[in-house]
Amino acid sequence: MSSPLSIRKGTSQSRDAVQAAQDLYDALDQPGIKLAVFYCASDFDLPALAEALRQRFKDINLIGCTTAGEITPQGYLAGALTGFSLASSELDVATQAIKLDPFDSVGTASNVTALMEGLGTRDTLPPSATDTFAFLLIDGLAMQEELVVSCVYQHLQGIELVGGSAADDTRFGATHLYHQGRFHQNIALLNLVRTKLPFVAFRTQHFVHSDKRMVVTRADPAHRIVHEINGKPAAREFARLVDLQITELTPMIFATHPVVVRIGGQYFVRSIAKVNQDESLTFFCAIDEGIVLTIAKGVDMVENLQHAFDSVRTTVGAPQLVLGCDCILRRLESEREGIKDKIGEIFANNNVIGFATYGEQFNSMHVNQTFTGIAIGQQA
Repeated sequence: MSSPLSIRKGTSQSRDAVQAAQDLYDALDQPGIKLAVFYCASDFDLPALAEALRQRFKDINLIGCTTAGEITPQGYLAGALTGFSLASSELDVATQAIKLDPFDSVGTASNVTALMEGLGTRDTLPPSATDTFAFLLIDGLAMQEELVVSCVYQHLQGIELVGGSAADDTRFGATHLYHQGRFHQNIALLNLVRTKLPFVAFRTQHFVHSDKRMVVTRADPAHRIVHEINGKPAAREFARLVDLQITELTPMIFATHPVVVRIGGQYFVRSIAKVNQDESLTFFCAIDEGIVLTIAKGVDMVENLQHAFDSVRTTVGAPQLVLGCDCILRRLESEREGIKDKIGEIFANNNVIGFATYGEQFNSMHVNQTFTGIAIGQQA
């Protein structure tokens, strides 16, 4: 009987693009690869890296993206190239690139339907939530996540979706996705994976809501900019609510004091990216006027993450692999609090390969300051 799944993982810390690509290929190469995924620091020589990867992986279904930190078999790293490959005669994978500039919702809906139909050619039964999951990578600076995940999830017929927004450390200049031998901007990569192994999609956040509420009174949702909160300049009012001066608002502060919105009885984080010169705030996701936001309070990140993986193990057993997407603000907070190694150890103990993102996707939602993942368990 053939093995249900063969997984190879690897990392290179070489800063030479050609050597790093060779290291990754040596680690991931195996017969019958259905999908290979990599994550790389954004300051690699990307054209050189793309060419080196193309020469080595050739026609293998290899995808990847730039990051704000890499989750590797050794834990959290920065400036590395890491990834995994999946192979099995019992595994089916379908990959579709989605253009974001402009985003065509009708065309995307048709492509998702076609992808679903193509994945069902092996078996008489179509793919379903019991045997298929969706994994999405998307340009983290295209500001299209809400539209894309809403459209895609609507046509997945209940199949769960997890994903992450490509990043470029804390530069916010340009993010890239790799597909068919080169790096691209303004695209998303949708992957459907069908397997007989148990798996679970999950998310966790280490924040609870407080009693400090604020109303968005003027905003530009298309550009994710909030101009006014409670009728006052947004950054100045936010600073007042967290007992700071506007000059003290930094990415570290935003990591510590995120805001949450209540949707369907659950709280979702809406993280702030930066302060603008006009005292407006740019968010990592769209914010509408009239929405009520609550400043959140943090709980123990290590304990929260460990609890999440304990729940995963209860559901699917010890994971063979977790496709992980961890928000950049969680990475920054873990560094500031001196717990990055502990977080990395939990990731390593649970076979997480992933990256620090500019946002995470979970089913139809674009979220922030969460860890989202797909855990693939052992054979039943």
